[in-house]
Amino acid sequence: MDRATLCVQAGYEPQNGEPRVLPIYQSTTYKYSSAKELAALFDLESPGHMYTRISNPTVEAVERKISALEGGVGAMLTSSGQAASFISIFNIASAGDNFIMMGNLYGGTTNLFLVTMKRMGIEARGADPSMSDEEILALFDDRTRAFFGETIANPSLAVFDFDRFSALAHSKGVPLIVDNTFATPILCRPFEHGADIVVHSSTKYMDGHAVVVGGAIVDGGSFDWRAGGKYPELTQPDGSYHGVVYADAFGKAAYITKARTQLMRDLGTTPQPMAAFLLNLGLETLDLRIRRHSSNALRVARYLQGRTDLIGSVSYPGLEDSPEHERALRYLDGGMASGVVSFSMKGGRDAAMRFMDSLRLASIVVHVADARTCVLNPASTTHRQLSDEMLREAGIDPGFVRLSVGIESVDDIIADIEEALSCL
Repeated sequence: MDRATLCVQAGYEPQNGEPRVLPIYQSTTYKYSSAKELAALFDLESPGHMYTRISNPTVEAVERKISALEGGVGAMLTSSGQAASFISIFNIASAGDNFIMMGNLYGGTTNLFLVTMKRMGIEARGADPSMSDEEILALFDDRTRAFFGETIANPSLAVFDFDRFSALAHSKGVPLIVDNTFATPILCRPFEHGADIVVHSSTKYMDGHAVVVGGAIVDGGSFDWRAGGKYPELTQPDGSYHGVVYADAFGKAAYITKARTQLMRDLGTTPQPMAAFLLNLGLETLDLRIRRHSSNALRVARYLQGRTDLIGSVSYPGLEDSPEHERALRYLDGGMASGVVSFSMKGGRDAAMRFMDSLRLASIVVHVADARTCVLNPASTTHRQLSDEMLREAGIDPGFVRLSVGIESVDDIIADIEEALSCL
């Protein structure tokens, strides 16, 4: 089925006389007719739900939908996008290991990787697209476990070069993990371009209505966890499950099965059934919305390019003269680049603040990528913990504005921007 159809139909298939709309299974526990049946669940010998901290029928249906949209072998919802990013690495890395991360990641992810995970003994090593292949390969050693990037970087909007970086990662025998939040599976399916694991902050475009925080991990089922002997977590017995070897017992779904049955069980980063239900409502219109976001954003970006009196530079991969445009055409559906436009005010941080304060339709919120137009100065908010050098690596300056273009009338959005610029 086409992805537009999967948004509506995938995941939940009601049988005769059952509810047409995905029900909310608001229960922590599940009844079984025998102790033997429940024991088989705890031994991972049969499918089913044992406890909602690990799985739930409502959550499972949404996981199946997201897996179908991405073209994966399985998915796992999490309580947030941060939880998804963390588990994606922690599932295959332990103290003493390291992984490669792009230096232009979302600020929260950067802090998670460089600060919090460092305290766990897992080192994140920064790479930059401007580095040569040889320089990036020099970052790898025998304890490197993954390569992590974003399809469309937040907020610099750099488009990930899948062909190049997947080849580098695989040449060193490690999986490529990609955050596909801004592109969504409607604009890009990373598995088709060499990625092995995909993560999402479903809080953004997938949800669309800004009512529920969540995340997702999708397993492409493509990576050979046995090759190279680097992943004992998946290829050696797990004592916490009576010695199960995930690669043997679950084959292509080994990674996502371990993430659920071990890490979700132990860490409790559990999505609630109501959250999954609300996420599903957003997913049903994802194809429609992301295309409207993209067309609106391109119109806005072109308008901003014409305001050279107040605006120094405009970043949007859909613009024909963008340095990211060639990659957008190669990896994103028709070059559509979602709804986020980044630009720099010539007057620096003060001008950016005054511009934002003068907007009426667009809201100043710590959020991005929902149906409503919103705006933020990343250097003062989401990336506030980063040093000046790290801000530059992420493509951010003090006058940098991240505008999340909504699905309102694009004429009204542009009129709001024009009025705010006239106040400077």
